[in-house]
Amino acid sequence: MGSNKADVEVSYDISNDFFRLWLDERMNYTSAVYENWDQSLEAAQLNKLRILSDWAKVTPEKRVLDIGCGWGACLEYVATTRKAKEAVGITLSSAMAEEVNARKIPGVKCVSSDFRTWETDEKFDAVISICMMDHLCSPQEAREGKAIDIYRNYFKKVYELTTPGAQFGLQVILRNRTPRRGKDLEDIFWVTHNIFPGGLNPRMEEIIQAVNPYFEVMQVASRREHYQKTTGEWLRRLRLNEKTIVAKWGEKLFQDYDRYLATCVMSFDKHYGSLAQFELRRID
Repeated sequence: MGSNKADVEVSYDISNDFFRLWLDERMNYTSAVYENWDQSLEAAQLNKLRILSDWAKVTPEKRVLDIGCGWGACLEYVATTRKAKEAVGITLSSAMAEEVNARKIPGVKCVSSDFRTWETDEKFDAVISICMMDHLCSPQEAREGKAIDIYRNYFKKVYELTTPGAQFGLQVILRNRTPRRGKDLEDIFWVTHNIFPGGLNPRMEEIIQAVNPYFEVMQVASRREHYQKTTGEWLRRLRLNEKTIVAKWGEKLFQDYDRYLATCVMSFDKHYGSLAQFELRRID
C-alpha cells in the first residue's frame, strides 16, 4: 500500500551529500513559500516552517509530531526557534533518521518507521506534516477507488495520536490537470515510477473529503507558483554542481535528477500539479 521502505530508499537514500549540494542549508526537500520572488530559497524555506508552525499552534509547552520529517529541518525549527517542549519525527528513510539523530538537537528524536503501522503511547499537542501524503496511496489503489479511505485512515491515526484541541499544519503536493501532450505525460509518468515509486499525489477534493470526521479545515493556501519557483531553484543549483555529481555518482544520476526537476517546473507551470497548505483543527 503506497510507498514501502524500499520505495522510499530509492527516493531519499541516494546520498545525503548529494541532496546537500542543491537543497537549502537546512535540507528542506519540500516547497518553500516566497514573500516576494526575489527572496532567497533559504529565507523562503523559513517562511514555510513559520507558517506551518503558526497553523499547528506550536508553543513552548507543546509536544510536536512531524510526520515524514525528512532530514529534520522542521524538527530543528520547532525545537530551537519555537522552543517546543519536545519534537518527535518519523520517517521511513533510515538515512534521514540517522542524519537527524546524529545532530543531537536538544528535545528532538527521530524514529525510522512506517507511520501507518507505528505504535506509540505518546500523545501530541501539535502536528506538522510536509509533503508526505504522496507516499500513502499507490496509483493502482487510486484507480481502484481506495484513495479517500486511505487518506481518511491517515487522518484517523493522527487524531488518535493527538490531544483534544490539537492543531495540524499540513502541506500537500496535489495532482490537478491531466497532461494531454505526449511528452508531458511521458515525463510525469517517468518521475512517478522512477524517482518516487509507489506514491501518488492526492487531489484537493480528496483531502477535503478525507479529513472528516477527524479534523476541521480552518484555512487553505494554494502555493502552486511557489513550488514551481522552488523546483526551479533546485534545478539551477543541481546544474551548477553537474561536474561534482557526475564525478561522485555518475552521469545517469545527474541526468535523472535533471529530468525530474525540469519536469516538476513544467508540471507546476502547466497546472498539472499544485501545492496546498492546510490549517486543521481536531474535532472534539
